[in-house]
Amino acid sequence: MRVPAFSRLERRGGTVHDYAFPSRMDPKRHMSTRQYARLVDEWVVAIGLRPQEYGTHSLRRTKASIIYKVTGNLRAVQILLGHTKVKNTVRYLGVDVEDALELAEAT
Repeated sequence: MRVPAFSRLERRGGTVHDYAFPSRMDPKRHMSTRQYARLVDEWVVAIGLRPQEYGTHSLRRTKASIIYKVTGNLRAVQILLGHTKVKNTVRYLGVDVEDALELAEAT
């Protein structure tokens, strides 16, 4: 059974205002990008996949692709990714430009 993030925080004495993944060096700060990459590598190896084929960016891209496929909401994906232009999001997701722009206008 999956434990919600807030339960993990409460168990270690934190609150919902604390980072889910605090820094090793300073628990009041979030973990570094490098620490996050190491953690993802550990997860990938633990489930028997090759770390050369998976990383933090592939997780980001996969999540964005899933959100787009489920909702068709290109604007939401654009906001989540922090892209300023819809065409960058379209390129990032690898979707057909005309279909994406039509969906964006309809949203």
